[in-house]
Amino acid sequence: MVNMGYAVVGAIFMVGMVLFAFIKGGPRERVGAGYLLAAWFASLLVQENNGFRGLPIGMFLIDAMSLVVFAALAWRAPQSWPVWVAGLQLITVMAHIMILTTKTIPIASLYTVMNLIGYLIIICIGVGTFWAWQERKAAAEYAPR
Repeated sequence: MVNMGYAVVGAIFMVGMVLFAFIKGGPRERVGAGYLLAAWFASLLVQENNGFRGLPIGMFLIDAMSLVVFAALAWRAPQSWPVWVAGLQLITVMAHIMILTTKTIPIASLYTVMNLIGYLIIICIGVGTFWAWQERKAAAEYAPR
């Protein structure tokens, strides 16, 4: 029952940041937030499958595809948040690879790291949205009339 409270708070935080990105963000923020929301729903569908060596293969594929999407967003991005998000997502993919290669690390600790990195990714998108919003606001304020 206590675990359900954390899930609800996390879901509200995720949906709130995604709405903020859709309302105030630029194209990169909207794509990043939209993909993050789609990946979140997809991971809810595949998280119960134990897959190969205790690694849910569906989760690994979703996280690997997320790395590709965030790296594409970071390519020649004028802001720095997509680079941070791609780097954090790389840590998540490496945690999946650690599960495949070694059994001495508790799986629960790796899943905790992956969940915390998910929150950091949401925060990075939120900060990127805020700065994109402020830059557009400043550009409109100082534009010639």
